[in-house]
Amino acid sequence: MQLSEHPAVVRIRAVLPVAGEIVYAVGSLWISSTMLRNWPDPSGYWRDTDALAYGLLAAVYLPLALRRLFPVTVLVSTGLCIGTYFTLGYYHVPAVCGMLLALYTVASLRPRRVSYRAAAGALLVLLWGTRLAEPGIGPLSVGFVTVSTIVCWVAGDGSRRLRDLTRRLRLEQEEKARRAVMEERIQIARELHDVIAHHVSVISIQTGLAGYVFSSDPPTARRALDTIGDSAHEALAEMRRMLVVLREEDPAPDARTPPGTGGIGKLDELVKRVAEAGVPVDVRVTGTAYDLPPGIDLCAYRVVQEALTNVIKHAPAARTTVRVHYGEGEVRVRVKDDGPGRTAPVRAPGAASASTGQGLIGMRERATIYHGTVTAEPAPGGGFEVSLRVPVPRAAGHGA
Repeated sequence: MQLSEHPAVVRIRAVLPVAGEIVYAVGSLWISSTMLRNWPDPSGYWRDTDALAYGLLAAVYLPLALRRLFPVTVLVSTGLCIGTYFTLGYYHVPAVCGMLLALYTVASLRPRRVSYRAAAGALLVLLWGTRLAEPGIGPLSVGFVTVSTIVCWVAGDGSRRLRDLTRRLRLEQEEKARRAVMEERIQIARELHDVIAHHVSVISIQTGLAGYVFSSDPPTARRALDTIGDSAHEALAEMRRMLVVLREEDPAPDARTPPGTGGIGKLDELVKRVAEAGVPVDVRVTGTAYDLPPGIDLCAYRVVQEALTNVIKHAPAARTTVRVHYGEGEVRVRVKDDGPGRTAPVRAPGAASASTGQGLIGMRERATIYHGTVTAEPAPGGGFEVSLRVPVPRAAGHGA
């Protein structure tokens, strides 16, 4: 166990501030009493030192040990004792520090509406004590206590504002960390959905086909089982690649897309799997192809994958077209089927159904990361259509 975690160390660290306040209060009382006892007064300006003077000083300094727990109460108590001390005419200087420290504590721990009144009250008490100054230095004494009061209030108020700023920054950092964790969880959920949903859908369709033709058409059943095996192996491979990325420390945004995970270049493999599941797909690429940034490339691939997965689920006999267009500064993807229309618009998070809603939300989230847009709606001529538009940075679009 580390030393800082030892219970004894924790107790000592908790006691040290209290012990420090007590030592400071007792030490201040001792210094003030010594000053009061030894300060020369050949002209008899002040009242003779007696037990009451020491008692008042004790009442001024000893409560300062509790100043952080009860700042306003200690300030009021200190002011009353010092006011009485000054009224009785004792040597005034030894009591000034107690008033200033109590004021600093209030200014550092309480809002300004309280510390303003505290500063005004402390200044009045200290000005009352300036009447005891030696002849000729009265104005200097007034200036000294006024400046000292202002300095102590400003220092205490600055300490309070710095502490508030530190607390706000800590809360902001905690909120940022919480949001980062939430975004990471959403990213993991999105990746898991995209990786698993497609392959499981293919496996489900092929399993049904294999069972249906197992006795009547063994070759078709064999091909279906091969497709099931390939889909399972690919799903596991993608899961492993994703776990490798998740284990990396602070990966860059595009570094989270491991090579080989997916991309427009792998559409042929995706279309082959979908075709084996019984959904014919026609792919057309228009425009001059260029290398896409890894994140955008994966985004486009996942949108096509999710759209085709939904075709397998909801319109397995539909003919489907995939259009990829490389434009000037953007890439567009459109997946359209001629199956029965489905009313599954992109819903807000939390309002999605348990079927396609999460996948459509995942499409939108992916596109939003790269400042793109996704629409998913019934096509005008029948069927369903998913469209993606993602801007491509000029350097990427022209660097191929």
